[in-house]
Amino acid sequence: MIVRGKDAEEFVVGDGVKRKVLSRGGKLMAVEVSFKKGAVGQMHSHPHEQISYIVSGVFEVNIDGDRKVLSPSDSYYVPPNVLHGVVALEDSVILDIFTPQREDFL
Repeated sequence: MIVRGKDAEEFVVGDGVKRKVLSRGGKLMAVEVSFKKGAVGQMHSHPHEQISYIVSGVFEVNIDGDRKVLSPSDSYYVPPNVLHGVVALEDSVILDIFTPQREDFL
């Protein structure tokens, strides 16, 4: 499967937050999420494993109370059912990889 980012449908999922589902198949899914400065990815949990890669900008990442500021080329892992969230400290983009796929995003 090949997906051109410019052709992927973009959804507004929160105040200052937009999401595009990119490639997906089997048990994997790649999702690009764009944040305006100050936008919040609320604390939440899900049964999926998640790896996130900071493409651009700066985020404060909170994984189960452990807060770190992450910049481009930084990444993090979230185990299933662990509370996590982010705050964009500037206009930012993150790439989220999930397994299994987030059916709720389709």
